[in-house]
Amino acid sequence: MSLTLGSVAPLGRPTGGTLNIEIPDRPAHLLYLHDVAGRIRGDLDGTTVVDATAARMLHETGLLPRWYFPRDSVRADMLEPSSTTTHCPFKGDALYWNVRVGDKVIADALWEYPEVVAGAPDLSGLLSPYMEKFDRWWDEDEEVHEHPRDPFHRVDARRSSAHVVVRSGGEVVADTGAPVAVKETGLPVRWYVPLGDVDAALLTETSTETYCPYKGVASYWTLEVGEQRFEDAVWTYREPLLEAVPAKGCVCFLADGIETEVTR
Repeated sequence: MSLTLGSVAPLGRPTGGTLNIEIPDRPAHLLYLHDVAGRIRGDLDGTTVVDATAARMLHETGLLPRWYFPRDSVRADMLEPSSTTTHCPFKGDALYWNVRVGDKVIADALWEYPEVVAGAPDLSGLLSPYMEKFDRWWDEDEEVHEHPRDPFHRVDARRSSAHVVVRSGGEVVADTGAPVAVKETGLPVRWYVPLGDVDAALLTETSTETYCPYKGVASYWTLEVGEQRFEDAVWTYREPLLEAVPAKGCVCFLADGIETEVTR
């Protein structure tokens, strides 16, 4: 998706779209570093370890973006050097830092590249975290999960008058003239159907939940049509994030054996 992942990602060897130049074969791995506006914080056991107002974001071919923080935005008194080292052929040799909160030590919670290889963006003086090793992350006062929100990733949820019919094995599962088209960078359009236009007798709610940094927490249903059972093939965002608000109260279908037909 965005710059580095997906069919239209210019730093990810795109398979769709057209550029007025050819992306060179070398270097095979592209990097782009830029400033991040606003305040980013990371907490461990109720203590703020990272508090940055001058963060950077690094994009790399085929990878999700990463935050990099100036050293003075990380609590120096909580850092302990680790013996871990790794080598990246595109950035250089990485050193790691443990984080101590009271008696608790989080091993290899952050890393840095003191010296980068020739041609790489200057990452000296910057620390990058394993987000999952922290308890909570905040962008301003909004909590962030999974990974940083990519400023080059876009979600547009648009109400539509298209006629959408969802079928499985020839049986109509949903039929609506008031769908919501969710258009997300690098992904096919997903059609969301108002729950009132779905045959609810075919759905069984499950305990599955997933999180999208751009749309929110998704809840799931299993769809049963005749002898066919499609586990977690139907989902909704009950309390969607701002970009996906028009899809609230709607569900989307996706699985082999389920067809979504759209006519205008």
